[in-house]
Amino acid sequence: MASHRRPKPVGRARVSILTAAAATAVALSAQTGAHADPAPTKDQVKQQVDQLNEDAEVKTEALNASVEKQQNLQKQVSQLQDQLARQQDQVTTVQESLATIAAEQYRSGGIPQTMQLMLSSSPDTFLGQAGTLNTVGATQADLLKSFKAEQAKLDGQRKEAEQKLAELDTTTKALKAEKEDVQAKLAKAQELLNTLTQKERDELAAAEAKAASESRTQAERASRDTARADLGAVAAAPAPAGYAGAAMSAALSKLGSWYSYGAAGPSTFDCSGLMQWAYAQAGVSIPRTSQAQAGAGTSLGTNIANARPGDLIIYYGDQHHVGMYVGNGQIVHAPHTGAQVRYESATVMPINKIVRI
Repeated sequence: MASHRRPKPVGRARVSILTAAAATAVALSAQTGAHADPAPTKDQVKQQVDQLNEDAEVKTEALNASVEKQQNLQKQVSQLQDQLARQQDQVTTVQESLATIAAEQYRSGGIPQTMQLMLSSSPDTFLGQAGTLNTVGATQADLLKSFKAEQAKLDGQRKEAEQKLAELDTTTKALKAEKEDVQAKLAKAQELLNTLTQKERDELAAAEAKAASESRTQAERASRDTARADLGAVAAAPAPAGYAGAAMSAALSKLGSWYSYGAAGPSTFDCSGLMQWAYAQAGVSIPRTSQAQAGAGTSLGTNIANARPGDLIIYYGDQHHVGMYVGNGQIVHAPHTGAQVRYESATVMPINKIVRI
């Protein structure tokens, strides 16, 4: 007799299992989402960008040092090449003189000059000609000695030129690597800024513009009324006399100019480039990098009370930033990429050294 039992609902069971699996997946997804790192805030992004800009500035000063070294090496190599050319001419001249003597000996059949004189048809003139022979022998010996000396000098100069060329090649490669490092840090900073909304980016730009605008306003106020008793309300004190004052006036004339790594004016600057440019306007040459500028004058320690307008203030343990003291506890400096030349409190960064040029 045939069975009439109903078959098991396989399809329904499968649906139930799939539904349970989907629910579990959704629950796990929600759990994972709950533990995901939240997007950084505007202030956090700014902090990271500021750090990247500072790291880039450290590399910028290393870049500036490499550029300066490369330029000096190129000059040295050029001078050595000129010396080599002149020395080669000198060696060639001596060689030609020796060749003339050798050719004369060949034409005479290789008979020693002493024997030629003794076999002369005029023995009476022998003694007189013997004096000439001694002179010729001495000249030949002097030429040989001169040739050896000039050749040794040429070899030394050639070796020195090869060493300088190798050093130049190493410096050029380091320069390329440092430039790429700076660019990578600045690109990372821009990537972080791009994670912000347009409104947040506008707010950061507005804050930077406000800081630059306040610096210009303070400068204008100072120039209009340097006789005011309340100089605390003015960013810069009156410029002193002499080249320090001229350098200070030049630096202040660039308030609002944009920072650009590796730039030393006249329209954009990095920190040490602004200092070098300002002192150049006063007719004073100072080194290119902040580290070199730290040793360019008289060290006055770290107490801001010792500073006078026009002094350089070197910052951080590695001396990677520099500003110019302008009085009233203020400096003028080129802060970092994305910022403009502006006033800042002289103690806003850790002071490494105060230098009077």
